[in-house]
Amino acid sequence: MKLRSFFSRIYLAISFLLLIFFIGILGFHWIEGYSFVDAFYMTVVTVSTVGLSMGEPLSQDGRLFTSFLIIFSISIYAYAISVLTSYFIDGELKMFLKDYKVEKKINKLAGHTIICGYGRNGKEAVRKLQAYNRLFVVVETNPARIARIKEDNLLFVEDDATLDKTLEKANIQNAASIITTLPKDADNVFIVLSAREQNPDLTIISRASEAKSYTKLKKAGADNVIMPDKVGGSHMASLVVTPDVVEFLDNISVEGTGDVNLEELTVSDFPEHTAVKTLRDLEARYKTGCTVIGFKSNTGDYVVNPGPDTLLEANSKLFVLGKQAQIRSLNELLNL
Repeated sequence: MKLRSFFSRIYLAISFLLLIFFIGILGFHWIEGYSFVDAFYMTVVTVSTVGLSMGEPLSQDGRLFTSFLIIFSISIYAYAISVLTSYFIDGELKMFLKDYKVEKKINKLAGHTIICGYGRNGKEAVRKLQAYNRLFVVVETNPARIARIKEDNLLFVEDDATLDKTLEKANIQNAASIITTLPKDADNVFIVLSAREQNPDLTIISRASEAKSYTKLKKAGADNVIMPDKVGGSHMASLVVTPDVVEFLDNISVEGTGDVNLEELTVSDFPEHTAVKTLRDLEARYKTGCTVIGFKSNTGDYVVNPGPDTLLEANSKLFVLGKQAQIRSLNELLNL
């Protein structure tokens, strides 16, 4: 039970108790003719079951009223005690504290990825990000999936991803990217629109189930739109047309866990005293053992199998093949 649910039940018990006091004061004033001060006193001793009296016997109507007042007040006490008991004894306090810690961790994140949905595509996205040690937050509403997320010790937000407040809980202002994998394209479009509005610099990747949704998602602000069925079908057809090529590519890991990995590395500004200006300079000065198979300029142009005279400008990217240690070494060089 969340904290707001606990307080709502406590507030309900307090409201009933105040209502009992109000009814008691008016009842003793009208039935017995007490002053409001005496009626308040009589209500206090009755509701608290102390058993004191005003010194004069109550009328028959007064005794009946007092009896019902005691019954209702005891019922309210029992309800309040049950709420407190369930919260402290049944482990709900522990769950709240755990959720509170998760919320604090999310608020401290920066440059993370928000994953909307923990279905098959969402789980695959999580697995990929974990392989690269990237920070992420999962947004999900399904209780069964939330239980699985908790078992996996993942940061999460349990709420509707189409709501602006949910993305705010996931710290979208400081996020670097968002992946929305919900089964309904309309929901994905709504999330893309909301995410782009809240963070214009966000990289947005969305799933699409239908071809007609591709254009809508792009217009809404998605940087990339993936159609899992189309990708899966294309991959299976490639196994028929070019099976050896596909098998060769499958042996190359893009998750940072295999013997040979394919990764993208960002080029930062080299210090003025270094002579590294091109790919030739980089290879001549540092023997990393990596193979550069692609290049992306800082203007967004792609080059396959770039030549040795390719300029290494700041914020450009290299696509390299190599072992983990080799790629790690090259990455350190590119970000001196």
